[in-house]
Order: sequence, then structure tokens, then C-alpha cells
Amino acid sequence: MITTLRTDITVKDICEGFVYNELEGKGLFGLAGKLTIQPEYQRNYIYADGRRDVAVIESILKGYPLGLIYFNKVSSENMEVLDGQQRITSIGRYVTGRFAVKDENGMEQYFGSIAVEKRNKILETKLLVYECEGQEFEIKEWFKTINIAGVPLTDQELNNAVFSGPFVTLGKEEFSNTQNANNQKRGAYIKGSPNRQDYLERALDWVSKGSIVEYMSRHRSDDNINELKTYFNSVIDWASSVFIDVEKEMCGLEWGRLYESYHKKAYDPKKVSAEVQKLYGDLFVKNRKGIFEYVLGGSVETKLLEVRVFEESTKRSVYAKQKAESEKKGVSNCPHCAMGHDANKTKIWSLADMDADHVSAWSKGGATDIKNCEMLCKTHNRAKGNR
Repeated sequence: MITTLRTDITVKDICEGFVYNELEGKGLFGLAGKLTIQPEYQRNYIYADGRRDVAVIESILKGYPLGLIYFNKVSSENMEVLDGQQRITSIGRYVTGRFAVKDENGMEQYFGSIAVEKRNKILETKLLVYECEGQEFEIKEWFKTINIAGVPLTDQELNNAVFSGPFVTLGKEEFSNTQNANNQKRGAYIKGSPNRQDYLERALDWVSKGSIVEYMSRHRSDDNINELKTYFNSVIDWASSVFIDVEKEMCGLEWGRLYESYHKKAYDPKKVSAEVQKLYGDLFVKNRKGIFEYVLGGSVETKLLEVRVFEESTKRSVYAKQKAESEKKGVSNCPHCAMGHDANKTKIWSLADMDADHVSAWSKGGATDIKNCEMLCKTHNRAKGNR
């Protein structure tokens, strides 16, 4: 790969013909249309937070260096930003009046309202730019390397870079657009944000059954995302139809796996809702995130709920009582051993060799309190399970 250091490009040059897509939240072009600011392998613009974008402008006004910027030379006349699009977009947005920066008196000032000398200082600032020329694999590898520092690229942002093409472009238009009207519904089930590629990553993870890289490689040149979009919508629509009450613990669950495991089973949404609400009101359920799979699976796997165990003081009290009664009767302090016919029929187990168990199973309404607690030897406790 060939690199050439350029020190003649100014902020004014970059901002000539600057285009910012407000709908998609990204810078598009600069340098009078010769520079593509956000090629398809780049992440979305994430500096529009009133902090990082402001810091870029304040650095210029204070004369601080902005660091190296890398352009990929794609032809004799055209380039694309390889690294630095967040800074360039912030500069372009400020110069075109998209946000304000506080002055030394704490007043919000847009570019057009600051003193002429400050405007000139910004526009005349020269950037340190490396022009890079090379084959696609070299450019992509360099892109990954230079993005190790700063705000790290997510795995999906790196995948977008490696497999850039029409499929990624269409995928980002659908799942990375912060203005998409479906984002509110999607956000109930998916953690993260569209512009950091979290929604696109989940969509790919679901449709590929976890093989995102293989799927993106296979579909890289596709001119549609029909399968991706259809499967994603099927998962979301299924989840929202089964669970009619949206709970915060639903966000981030493995909905793709749950869909594959349970979508062929029939559910009554009203009964499901009643069961979920009952479990939400149960003080013994520690893991609310497990409620949804527990209900989908027929309310059998209580380990999903992490039902609160008996307090240590309760175990000791019940153990002492059982031991005293067993010693008087000459039988084992494990009720199940006492009913047997082997050598353990009269064995007195130590507290460490016993587990607390619900006399009446929690799943059948039994409470986790001293009245419903008995101590069993570990073997019988495991054997009893949820009977």
C-alpha cells in the first residue's frame, strides 16, 4: 500500500460542498464532491452528542492538533475517508450551522455568529491527511488496524468493513437508520442502538443462527435483504404476539433462539400474560429475565427463574429439629433414607451433606419459608427434583 502525506488540505476545502444527511445521521460528501465521507464500510456518525462534536471544534479554536486523517484514493479525482469521518463530519456540521459551541462567556454560538477571526481560524486550519492507495484487502486491513485506538469498532462495524457491498448498504439502510419508525418496537427486544450496528447484528445473528461472518460472506453481493428482513420481522412479530405485555426484562433476550425453539407451539396470549404477571409478583423469583423462556417451555424449568433458596438460618433450624427427632426414633435425619431398607436407614447426616428442599414444590405453590422446608441428603434432594 502506498501512502502520501498531505498538509495542504484545509477545513475550508473539506467543507466545500459538504453534504450531511439529517435523516440517516451521517456526512456524505466534501471537497466539492470529490470526497466520500462515509463509505459503506464506515460506521455511522456517533459524535452528535453535544460533547465529542463540540470537543472537535474547541480543539481547532485552541490550536490543538486533530490527529492524522486517512483518505483512500479510489481514483485520480476521488477519495473516501478511511479514518477521521467522525471529526470531518463534526467540522462540516458546525460550519454549516448544525450545532453550537459555548464561547468563553458560556454563550451558545453557531458558526455564523462567532467573530470573523474565529471563523477564519477554523476555515484556515490545515489537516494532516495521509492518502492511501492499495488493493481492497489492504485498505480493509489498514482500516481495522487504525481503528484499534479511539472509540473501538464493534464486531459488526468491522464485519461491515470487511464485507462492504450492496448487501451491507441495504442492511444499514434498514437496521442502522436512527430515524426508522420501527426502532421503538425493536428497542423493546434488542439492546444497543441502530447507529452502533446493534440492530443489524441481531438481525444477522438470528437469520444465520449465529454464523454472521459466513452469512455476510455468502450474501455480500446480494442486491436485496429480503430474507434478512423477513426473518427478523418474523421473530419480533412472534415475540410481540405471544407476550402482549412489554416488560423491560425482555430487552436483550435470545429471541432468535427462542423463536426457533418455540414458534411452532400454540399459545394463548391472555394466559401467557396472566402467568407472566403472576411470576412478576412472586417474591421468590430472582431472575425475571428467565420468566419468558420458563413460560414458553411449559413452566417446567424452574432453574431459569433462580427461585430464592432458603436462608442459612432456616436450614440450620430445620436441620437441628430433624436431627433431634431422628435420634430419638433411631432413624436417619433424611426422611427419605428413613423410609428405605439400606444402610442409610439410620444414618445421621451432617448439615454439609444435606440440602434444603421445598416440601411442597415451589412450582406447585409451595412457599420458601421454614414451614415448607425439609432437609434431605444430597442424593435424595437431587432425585426428588420438581416432583
